[in-house]
Parts: sequence; structure tokens; C-alpha cells
Amino acid sequence: MWPALEVSLSGHTSRITSVAFSPDGTRIVSGSRDNSTWVSSVAFSPDGSRIVSGSWDNSVRIWKTDTGTAMAPGLSLDHRTTPVRIWNAESGTAVGNPLQGHTDTVASVAFSTDGTRIVSGSRDNLVRIWNANSGTSVGKPLQGHTAWVSSVAFSPDGTRIVSGSWDNSVRIWNADSGTAVGKPLQGHTDWVTSVSFSPDGTRIVSGSRDNLVRIWNTDSGTAVGKPLQGHTDWVTSVAFSPDGTRIVSGSWDNSVRIWNTDTGTAVEKPLQGHTAIVTSVAFSPDGTRMVSGSQDNSVRIWNTDCGTAVGKPLQGHTDWVTSVAFSPDGTRIGSGSRDNSVRIWNAESGTAIGKPLQGIQPGLALLHFLQMELGLPLDHGQLS
Repeated sequence: MWPALEVSLSGHTSRITSVAFSPDGTRIVSGSRDNSTWVSSVAFSPDGSRIVSGSWDNSVRIWKTDTGTAMAPGLSLDHRTTPVRIWNAESGTAVGNPLQGHTDTVASVAFSTDGTRIVSGSRDNLVRIWNANSGTSVGKPLQGHTAWVSSVAFSPDGTRIVSGSWDNSVRIWNADSGTAVGKPLQGHTDWVTSVSFSPDGTRIVSGSRDNLVRIWNTDSGTAVGKPLQGHTDWVTSVAFSPDGTRIVSGSWDNSVRIWNTDTGTAVEKPLQGHTAIVTSVAFSPDGTRMVSGSQDNSVRIWNTDCGTAVGKPLQGHTDWVTSVAFSPDGTRIGSGSRDNSVRIWNAESGTAIGKPLQGIQPGLALLHFLQMELGLPLDHGQLS
């Protein structure tokens, strides 16, 4: 059994809403509610050089990873506010005109696999595509949803975008033209909360407030088999395994389930252990393990072959765990929580990595970039 040791990355003064590892696993980015407007979603570019954040101030922002400075300090998207320009991080000169677009909360953001584009989904019912280098809008907004766009993702080859919405539908878009590919994917009878492409891009998985997980054919937009039934409450998070043969789902019923992608049947019994809502799930890069975070304040690791818990729960958070992720090499796990902390766990031994990091600059309140260089000496865990 693993000792449940943790490292607490302190600095946020309110709830953590999103965490993600850099592609090389040496850094972590976190978003929080500790600004006047919440940061709702954060992600690294594939090469790790940039970070994108979405916020309740209706903006999408791009940040330079090495310096923490804004490459586009305002991808300002609300024409009702003072325009903000995009600046070249090297020269300090303005790039192009002020950007305007989203007029309500940005709920989800994601980079394309090649790192050249960003997709954002918003409470204004729109999906938008951005040039990740210049910060300019690519084409017109993708219109069609009639309610909040809650989840967005690029296909692995970057040619398509999938979006899930509170209008109960899933939509597929041509990432180059911005046009809808086929009709909306209908089947869910309540909000779509999470969407994801399979590793080969041929399928899409969606989770919903109707307690169901559905698989869709990307080309035809038709449902693949029957809905995956078993959860007794909202499905909050879904993900494909790296080889595409399995799907993991987390739910308000406190359970984690693993499904066979081809048959749609449960691989094992529900993974039980959490005593409250499961908020986030993710596979390890090799697909042999899975991590889950919960409103019971704990993080759990599971063996995906037999569905058993690996070691004891990773405990240390004092409020809901809202987001979990494996590092790209599978050796570490990051978790974000409403207790205002990000914790790093050794996925193999459960031992602490480093000391708590403190001293985040107030000027980075909109996006607290936790510059965790694991190979660098830390002075009492403070960032210089």
C-alpha cells in the first residue's frame, strides 16, 4: 500500500478550477477563482511554450510559459468593455486590432495537436477558433448550439472540432471552414457535460446529465451501439484510453466505470471507493492506470485491467478535488482542489515531490502559472 504523501502548491487564494501538466511533465498550470473573474479552463500547447486560459471575463488569453507574460494580454472578447490589444511578447509592440467575440463566460478551451490553433466554447452558445501564434480569430464563430457550450476538443489530426452543450447535443465542425459536419448528434436527453475524441479520431465519447455515456462515429455522426448505461446520476467526465479500446467515466453517483469501446459493456464492476461525486477522471499514458478526483477531497488510482484500487487514497486536500491529470510520462499525478491548492503525487510510490511552492505574484491572479521546474533548487519552496 502506498503512503499517501503529497506536495501542496500554495499560492491561490480561492478555489482551483483547472490543472494541467506541460507536455514534458516538468511544469503545471493551474486556474483559479481567486481573481474578480474566474479562470475556468487552462491548457498547455503541444510544445509546452504557451498556455491558453478561458475566463468568466469572457476572454481567452495566451501566455508565454517561460516568462509567465501574456502573449495576448487581451484577446479581449467583449465589445462592451475597453478594447485590449495583443502584444508581441518579445518586442512589446501591438499585434493587429483589438479582438472581440465571446460575450459571456468561456467554459472550455483546447489546443490543436500541432499547437497552431485554439478552440473555445462559451456560455454565449458559440464555439470560436483562434490562431495560437497571433491570437486572431480564425473565421466566423461556429454557430448552432442554443445553450452553453460546456466542452470542446480538437480531433487528433486537427481537421475537426467536437463540442458538447447544455442544449443536449454534440456537434462536429470542420476546423478549417468552421462549418458544421452533418447534423447535431442527438440522443442525450439532458446537458452534455464532457466530450472527447478517440486517439485515432474515428469516434467521439460524450457524457451527460442524463446519466449516460454515448459513443459516436465521427464520419457519419451516428451513434455507435446503444448508450453505455450503469451510472445512476450525472456523468461528469469521460475519456478514451490511449489505445482507444476503453472509456472511463466519472459520475455524481460516486463511482468510476470502465467500458469496452467496441461492445459498450462495462469491463468491470463500478470502481467503488469514493464517498462523494467523482468530478474528474483520466487515463495514464500507458493505459494501465486511471486517476479520479472527488468531492470527498481524495484522489484515487485504479488498475484498469482488474478495476481494483492501487494503494490507499491520496489524501491531503481539505475540499473537493476538481481536476486530475497524469504527467506525460505517467510518473506523477496533479490534482487541483477547492481548498485553493494544487498537489503533486508520485504515481508509483506515493511519496512527496519537493516542498510546497508559495509566493505566487499577485500580478498573475488571472492565471496563476505555477512555474514548477522540478530540476531546479527551490528556496523554501518559494518561486523566484
